[in-house]
Formats: sequence, structure tokens, C-alpha cells
Amino acid sequence: MSVRYQTARAWGIAILLALFMLVNFVDKVVIGLVAVPLMKELGLTPTQFGVVAGSFFWLFAISGITGGFIANRIKAGTLLLVMAVLWSATQLPVALSTSMTVLIAARVLLGVSEGPAWPVAIHACFKWFPDNRRSLPVSVIAQGATVGLLLAGFSIPVITAHWGWRANFVALGIVGMVWAALWLIFGAEGSIDSHPVKNVPDNAAPARVPYRKLLADPTVLGNFLLHFVAYWSLALVLTWLPSYLQKGLGYDAITSGRIFALVVLIGTPISVGLSWGSQRLLASGASSRMARGVFASVGLAVAGALFFLLLLDLGNMQKILLIAVAFGLTPVVYSLGPAMLGEVTPAAQRGGILAIDNSIASFAGVVAPIVTGRLVEVATGSGAAGYEQGFAICGFMLIAGGVIGVLCLNPMKSTRRLAGLPLDHSRASTRSA
Repeated sequence: MSVRYQTARAWGIAILLALFMLVNFVDKVVIGLVAVPLMKELGLTPTQFGVVAGSFFWLFAISGITGGFIANRIKAGTLLLVMAVLWSATQLPVALSTSMTVLIAARVLLGVSEGPAWPVAIHACFKWFPDNRRSLPVSVIAQGATVGLLLAGFSIPVITAHWGWRANFVALGIVGMVWAALWLIFGAEGSIDSHPVKNVPDNAAPARVPYRKLLADPTVLGNFLLHFVAYWSLALVLTWLPSYLQKGLGYDAITSGRIFALVVLIGTPISVGLSWGSQRLLASGASSRMARGVFASVGLAVAGALFFLLLLDLGNMQKILLIAVAFGLTPVVYSLGPAMLGEVTPAAQRGGILAIDNSIASFAGVVAPIVTGRLVEVATGSGAAGYEQGFAICGFMLIAGGVIGVLCLNPMKSTRRLAGLPLDHSRASTRSA
């Protein structure tokens, strides 16, 4: 039975989910923005700080997968509320931490409570929007995270300068509880779930597909890979960009915070514009392979090339602009990837697949900060060299991921295969005639 799409109500939920991701990403980036004073006060080396930053992701994947499969069975809205309360509560131990051990324990607990956030938020969004309208609201939700980074870049250095780095975590705990109150009042569960008609007829779409088939599908695996390499770039920027601006390019803490916000500000319209362009391509009749798969893959490859250019002898503002544009290109995967997985996966299993996707990607959050931290520690020459080598490694991964994505992402073909229908749509039409 079809459910009517309620435009105003759906977008109201999308905005709340965008605010949810705003708080979520400020929680993630705060550790990078207070890196310099935190390392100085606690006496941490760059490698040790990389371990602290990566510890957020140690149990992130496990909790993410667990939360995703729970979302297949209970209301996504309930999970969102519980997560917001839990991650708000975990901010206090960070604010009171006096050693690396306490800091790691608190960040691990925060990672556990935030692990399912993205897949559950997207699963909740999909319950309000039909398939052909999903790319833009998912992009808006992702941009909630981007706005969070923008606000963090302006506010966290100022809070640190006036009240110390620990005050940021107290503020984040309060903000998280405010969101939980708003969701309790205005949040709701949607009821729209559908395969696009042009891919699979409603009466042919299976209610469930064996997970071994889903997890062996080229489109599903390709999305996992693209999300992993895109997340590597995100973890790299969130953890090390503020430090790179200060120790590599020579800016003070306040200025580096403003430049960080500028990077986010430049990248935001690029990311939203790409998602809007993809949705327009779909509306004009382009296949999902072209409008989503190839579109996202090319975006990642271009971002990778821009990161590589940081190895050249460029001025500071040129390097900042390259990072900003690359940072704006990679989030296209966060909107188009879930849309492709939503096409391929039956609604009853969507929460689990989105969670597996996000949890695999989160391993990049464990490794990227440590790899780059080690490069910074052993680099010779200019203070920027180790950071830029880290960006170059990320660039190579993005290019490789983009090439593989172009070759294997084909949501329509995967949807028909998993439904047991002929892969050639025209041949299917001839048979049905």
C-alpha cells in the first residue's frame, strides 16, 4: 500500500535530522580543534594524540552495526533519542580527563553512543521520502554535519581562548540534551518505503534477500569502498587540518579556526550542488548508474587529484583552497551512497546494510589519524611535509576508489539481479509483452 508523501512534514523531520548530525559532528571535530592545547597540557606526542583521536572509532563499527540491525526492528526515532542522550552524557568525562587513559575511555564511550547515528538518521529519513526524492534531503542532513563543522571552527577556538579547552565538552553536553528535547516534542516516524518502479515492479520486489547475496553484490561492495575512502578524507581533515594550519602553515589558533570554518563554508555549496545535480539528472531520465554511481565516483577521483596537488610548491591560500574544494567533493558519497543502497536493499533490511556500510567506513577513522600522526612525527624538512604526505596518501585512495566505483556501481542492474529478474530491462519488457 502506498503512503502519501507529506512534503512539509518530511522536510521538518529532515531539518531535525540535520541538527542531529550537526551536534554529532561537532562532537567528532572538537578533539582536533583543541589538539594543540590538549597535547601541551597532557604531554602527548603526535602519535599518542592520533591514538586518542582514533579511539573514538574502536567500538564505533560494532555499535553501528548493532544499532542498524536494531533499527530494522524498532522505531528509528526511539534510537535517535537514546543516542542523543547517551552521547551528551559522555561529554563530562572528557571535560574532567587528566590523563590519556581517561581521555581514551571517554572517547571510546562517545564512539559507542554515536556509532549508529548516520545510518539510523538516513533510515529514518527514507521513511519520509520516496526513492526519487531522497538524494537532496540526505544531502541536507549531511550538510547539518558540515554546518556543525563551520560553527565549530568559529566557536571552539574562542571558547578555548576564554575558558579553556575543557569548556567545549561541557557546552556540547548541554547542546545534545537540547536536541533530545526538541526531538521528543517534534520528532515522528515515517511510513514510506518503496523500490523505484522503473527498476523493480512492486509485486516483484522481494521482502528480504539473503545477506550473503546482498554483501556480495558489486553495487553494495562498491558503495562500501567509496564510503571508506571518503571517510578517510573526513577523518584526516577533522583530526589534523587544525593542527596543519597552525604547525604546518603557521597560523595562530583563532585564525586557524576561522580558516577551518572557511574550508567548510567553501565546501558546503559544492556538496549540496552535487546532490541537487544528481537528483536533477534522475528527474531528466538518466539512469541511477550515471546519476548516482558514476557521478559520485568521479567526484571522489577529482578530490583525490586535488589532495595530490598539495605536494607542489604552492602558497598557503592555494593549499587551503585545494583542501576546501576537495572537502566539498567527497561528501557526495554520503548522500548518493545511501540512496544507491536504498535502491538495492529491501526496506526490512535497509537499516542493517546502512549500518554495515557506515561501520566499515569508520575503520578509516581509526587508521587515518594514526597514519598521518606518524608521518608528521617522522617527517623531515618543513613543518607541513608530514601533513601533506598524509593528504597525498588520501588522494591516492580517493582516485583508486573512484575508478573502481565507475566500474562496479550499477544500482538498477543490482536491484533486478537481487529480485531474480532478467538483467536486460528491454528483454524483460519483451517477455512480459
